[in-house]
Amino acid sequence: MTLRCAALAVAVVAAGWPAPTLASREQSAFRVRVLRLVDRSRRASYRNGTSGPRTLVTYVRIPSGGHAPYPLVVFAHGFALTPQVYARLLDMWASAGYVVAAPVFPVENANAPGGADEADLVNEPADMSFIASRLTTQASPLHALVDPTRIAFAGQSDGAEAALEAAYDRRYIDRRVGAAIVMSGATFSGFAGPPRGSPPLLAVQGTSDPINSPGTTAAYYRLMRRPKFLLWLLGATHLPPYTTDDGWARVVERTTTAFLDHYLRGAPLGPLLSAGTRPGVARILSDR
Repeated sequence: MTLRCAALAVAVVAAGWPAPTLASREQSAFRVRVLRLVDRSRRASYRNGTSGPRTLVTYVRIPSGGHAPYPLVVFAHGFALTPQVYARLLDMWASAGYVVAAPVFPVENANAPGGADEADLVNEPADMSFIASRLTTQASPLHALVDPTRIAFAGQSDGAEAALEAAYDRRYIDRRVGAAIVMSGATFSGFAGPPRGSPPLLAVQGTSDPINSPGTTAAYYRLMRRPKFLLWLLGATHLPPYTTDDGWARVVERTTTAFLDHYLRGAPLGPLLSAGTRPGVARILSDR
């Protein structure tokens, strides 16, 4: 799915590599650690002609309260962006008690040498699995804080495609994934449907998205196995529902958190369905 469009220009300008700016109301709920994780078994090739090991600068939000080990959410950003633009949503998950690891993809990020290159998207499902492995290994500085048995993959736009493929496509699947959140995403070419035992899905889609059509999300949703949920954001476009402070954003924050709580913590299902039902703003479909 090609994401090079003027609609993203403002977001790209705002996207950078500094550590996230945390809202004052949330500063005590978590801390941020920046890790430079290098996968020397795979290469990153850049538009300027250079290449090197896949280096993933990863912003890790770590809850300050509750009881470790915490469930892990690995989040994938969209094309020509960085995780910074999604700070509000990632802050919400961390405040709810999740370790949130958001890597900067080496070739698709806004500051990639020579410019972002969408051709590298095919390598990002493995990047997400690499991050999960590095954070849960005994050698990880966060090993005691992360529960390797409770892992979710999430993403938006191109990042949503990476998360979907890692959770459901036999060619890239990571069997550790216990839940997946796919926001304005799609499948890779050749996706044939998920195998048995696939994790629960929460798909999120704006009904006025000019980049990823609602029909695309409806099509892959039909292929998925139960349990699955589809959150329609009524009138929403492509990026703002996940990066702004408005009615859609608040529905996304509450619904995604309730989904994680239900499938990674065993919380009741009711708050998920309630959060996704807002007349004129959102409606949620469920197939359990």
